[in-house]
Amino acid sequence: MSILTYIAGWPLLAALMLIVVPRNYRVIIRGIAVLATLISAVLAVKMFCQFVPNTNGYQFEQQIPWVDSLGISYHVGVDGLNVGLILMGAIVAFAATLCSFEIQSREKEFYILLLVMTGGILGAFASLDLFFFYFLHEFALIPTFIMIGVWGRGEKKNYATFQITLYLSVGALIALIGLIALYLQSGAHTFDIPKLIEYVKAHPLATDAQNFIFPLLLFGFGILVSLWPFHSWAPLGYGVAPSPTSMIHAGVLKKFGLYGLIRIALPMLPQAAHTWAQFLAWLCVGNILYIGWVAMRQRDLNMLIGNSSVAHMGFIFLGIASLNLIGVEGAVLIMIAHGFLAALSFGLSGYIYQQTGTLQMTDLGGLCRKLPFIGTALLMAAMAGCGLPGFANFVGEVTVFFGAWKTFPAITVIALWGALVIGGIYMTRAIRNVLHGPLPEKWNSLTDAAHVWRKLPYMLLLASLFVFGMWPRLLTEKINPDAEKVISGYHLQIATPQAAEAKPKVDSKGVPQLALENK
Repeated sequence: MSILTYIAGWPLLAALMLIVVPRNYRVIIRGIAVLATLISAVLAVKMFCQFVPNTNGYQFEQQIPWVDSLGISYHVGVDGLNVGLILMGAIVAFAATLCSFEIQSREKEFYILLLVMTGGILGAFASLDLFFFYFLHEFALIPTFIMIGVWGRGEKKNYATFQITLYLSVGALIALIGLIALYLQSGAHTFDIPKLIEYVKAHPLATDAQNFIFPLLLFGFGILVSLWPFHSWAPLGYGVAPSPTSMIHAGVLKKFGLYGLIRIALPMLPQAAHTWAQFLAWLCVGNILYIGWVAMRQRDLNMLIGNSSVAHMGFIFLGIASLNLIGVEGAVLIMIAHGFLAALSFGLSGYIYQQTGTLQMTDLGGLCRKLPFIGTALLMAAMAGCGLPGFANFVGEVTVFFGAWKTFPAITVIALWGALVIGGIYMTRAIRNVLHGPLPEKWNSLTDAAHVWRKLPYMLLLASLFVFGMWPRLLTEKINPDAEKVISGYHLQIATPQAAEAKPKVDSKGVPQLALENK
């Protein structure tokens, strides 16, 4: 059995175990959840270390037929595009479980949902079958709505729950229509992603079909990722959600749509991707500039982090829109780096909220005096968000800018200005208001994270940002060969667009028909 099955399976197995554990056994409930996510994270590290770059095909592969008539099977495997995402997802899930100390009611139900969320998204990233790819994401998405509605905080939690449910359900439905259309139009009669890609490369889809399917995937996945202007659900949802929920959704679950575009849309719909690239690049400007300006106006720390998270999605979309190797490689790097950063930021804001009961930056100040560890970690998270060298975010953003410069020089200049100026302003202003200045007397009783288990999630996430920031080759040597396959296949089909139009039309019996055209 593949190690990928165990990585996704341990959290799901633990969720089943918790069903039969009495709810008053709080220590056992928490222990099972922590142990399951720890095992998953350790296995993910082992898988990442054993991954051999530049190897043909997928590694740690497992395939079990399920519905042969439709070509559906349980098929998992990793290459350079998803090996880092699975590692990041498992580490973030373990950190989020450790940060769940803030949950004081219905703990059993919360941990069950958290484990289902974890197993679902790890399984989706590992899946090489379109059906399980989509189904496992939806399986992980449902707990998000419940957790915000039940354990959310603030007056707007009911509105936020309604909004996030509406937006993400619509986005998932649009993406589903696109995936079904892709299956039907391809004629491959299989949901297996590698077989679909190979079949479509040999029998390219007609341009009209591509131009119908690609926008469905772009906007369906884009809504799930908070692409501007379909982003308003994200900052509010993260602002009221429990910290562990925000950590996993903003850090891990939101990368599903981006991964889907790279894994499915680019290699199978190259001509439509070329057509829509310029439009997508301008939408990225909305994420980077408009959402950056909105972040500058925030007075709530969680809302600022949420808007910053949405702004960072613009850089990833820009890398995808560049349609070249260095841009796509940078997009995958930012996806991994932002996963660690978003989880760290929301975890730290959750700790501050538990200590102070507020995240209004005007009510905070001077917290570094009473919370030296948490304050230092938050400062480092802010610097990572600004793209400071030494953190993994810097490597990804610089790579995206180099890739985008080749395709969209004007947009790249705008995006660079947004990253350096707007991002720098709202991050440094937040740090000044929260951590520095005079300490209000009411915060004299605050206690820092003294216990090792309280420090561990933040240290783990910071270490991940540092390791991949100082040694980015650990990721790039794995990502590069498979990103090159995606881009080389894209350029090959773009160079021969007549192949898509040359696909012969056949009647109901499969006999080729001659098309009569007016000359």
